[in-house]
Amino acid sequence: MSKRDYYEVLGVQKNVSEDDLKKAFRRLAMKHHPDRNPDNAESEAKFKEAKEAYEILNDPQKRAAYDQFGHAGVDQSGGGFGGGGGGQGGFGDVFEDIFGDIFGGGRGGRGGGGGANRAYRGSDLQYNLELTLEEAVFGSTTDIRVPSMQTCDTCSGSGAKPGTHPQTCPTCHGNGQVRIQQGFFAIQQTCPHCHGKGKIISDPCNDCHGQGRKEKQKTLSVRIPAGVDNGDRVRLAGEGEAGVNGGPAGDLYVQVFVKPHALFQREGDNLHCEVPIRFSTAALGGDFEVPTLDGNKMNLKVPAETQTGKQFRLRGKGVKSVRSSSVGDLICRVVVETPVNLTKRQRELLEELDASMHEGGKKHSPQEHGWTDKAKSFFKDLFEGDK
Repeated sequence: MSKRDYYEVLGVQKNVSEDDLKKAFRRLAMKHHPDRNPDNAESEAKFKEAKEAYEILNDPQKRAAYDQFGHAGVDQSGGGFGGGGGGQGGFGDVFEDIFGDIFGGGRGGRGGGGGANRAYRGSDLQYNLELTLEEAVFGSTTDIRVPSMQTCDTCSGSGAKPGTHPQTCPTCHGNGQVRIQQGFFAIQQTCPHCHGKGKIISDPCNDCHGQGRKEKQKTLSVRIPAGVDNGDRVRLAGEGEAGVNGGPAGDLYVQVFVKPHALFQREGDNLHCEVPIRFSTAALGGDFEVPTLDGNKMNLKVPAETQTGKQFRLRGKGVKSVRSSSVGDLICRVVVETPVNLTKRQRELLEELDASMHEGGKKHSPQEHGWTDKAKSFFKDLFEGDK
C-alpha cells in the first residue's frame, strides 16, 4: 500500500508556514493520540502517519528533498526519516516542542534551569483614592497606606533562614521539571519534590515561611497633578508587589474618584452650576455674585426677561486640562424661583399683576401662548382624524 502525500496527511498546502504546519500536526496529534484513544488501532495508525509527515516536513532539508523527489527522497535507507540523520533531532524533541505546554513541561525545562529560578516581575497593584473636586482641579499631595507583598528583610528574599541557603533539588537538579519516558513518548512535568521551584529550603525563614516575600504596609506620598478627573490613574513605577527570584517590582496605579460637590458639577474641562434667581429679577434684570471654585466671586449680570434654563458662561473659570494648557469655563444655568409663603398683601399684588398681564395677551407670555396654540392644534388634528 503506497504512502499518502505528507501534505495531504496533515491537511495543508505545499507553501504552508512552519507555524501553521505545527498547528496542523498539533490538531491531528491531539485527536488521534493513543492515550486519548486506547485500544483504537485506526487512531494509532493515523497518529503515526501524522508524526512521520510532520518530522519530514518540519526539517528544511528533508522537506526540500521530499518536495523534489517525493517519498523516495526521504526513504529510511537514505538517511531520511528514522535513518539517523536530520537536523531536527528525534521525535522526542518534536513531541516536547508541540506538547510540552499541555503536559506541564516543554523546552522551557531544558538547559539553563528551565525557568524554575527565572526572575519574575511583581504584580501591579491598584489603590482607589477619593478626592474633593478642589483637590482634583488644583492638584494635591496625599499620603496613602498600601498593603503589598514585599521582599522579606530577614532572608533578603531567599526564603531560607539567615546563615543557610536553598539547596538544588536532587530530583530535578534545579530544572523544576522531570522527564518521564513512556514508550516512544517523552513527557515533562512539574517536579513533585520541589513543586517546580528547582530548589529545596530545608530550614525556611521564620518571618516569610520560605516564601521570600511577606505582606507589609507601606506609606507612600502621592502627588496628584492638577486637572485629573474621575477615572484617571496616576502610575507609581516600582511601587507594586516585589518580584520573584530578584525580579523587578510591579507598579502601583492610583485610581482617582472625585466626590460630589455641593455647588459645582464637572463635564470635561467645564464646571456647571445652577443659580436660583427671584422671578422679579428674571423679569426686570439685575446683578448678583457667583462663587468660583478657587474661592473668589464673579459678578453676573442678568438681563431683563431672562427665562429658566438660560446659561451664562464665565470664561477661564473652569478646569485647566491635565493634558494641555487649555482652561475650561464656568457655566451658570439660571433657575427662576417661584415665591412661597406669601402674605395676603403679596397675593393681592400678584393677582393684580396677573390681571394686568392678561390684558396684554400674548405680549407678556409668548411661550405660554405659543404652547397653548400648539396644544389646541394637536387636539384638533386628533379629533378630526377620528372622523
